[in-house]
Amino acid sequence: MPSEKILQEKQKYVEQLVQKMQSATAGVVVSYKGINVADDTKLRKELREAGVDYAVVKNTMLRRASEKAGLQELDPVLKGSTALALSGDHVAAARILNKFAETNKSLEIKSGFVEGKVISVDSIKELAKMPSKEVLVAKALGGLNAPISGFVCVLNANLRGLVVALNAIAEKKGA
Repeated sequence: MPSEKILQEKQKYVEQLVQKMQSATAGVVVSYKGINVADDTKLRKELREAGVDYAVVKNTMLRRASEKAGLQELDPVLKGSTALALSGDHVAAARILNKFAETNKSLEIKSGFVEGKVISVDSIKELAKMPSKEVLVAKALGGLNAPISGFVCVLNANLRGLVVALNAIAEKKGA
């Protein structure tokens, strides 16, 4: 039986994990068995640069945290070697891990969640294909800007026509 101090430390860790999972927009659970140190270092660097929190997690700890976070549907995949990637971006973790898994068969995507809902591996792969939030916002703003630009061009053309008409009237009066 573990000591009271160890139990308290584990409970504290689970609570911290619950808070991270609840504050994350998206998360991906992977199996990293067989990945070599060089590839793991490269993957961690890429995830860190994208603002993704990636860590190896014990299955029992993750199981308890996922239950408290309302993500108990993750339970069936919590076997073997498990790592968790948490992100404030909807697609960053999915995109990086999916790209890495395609070239490195040692990494296997098990499951994930977005906005508090557990999603399948296929959904993670679809999510990975989506553009980033910044690209989507830029496209939306570009779409909103297009009608305004068109309206300005129409007004400008009408003003030019008015100037031409006023110049023609002024020339007739002067002649």
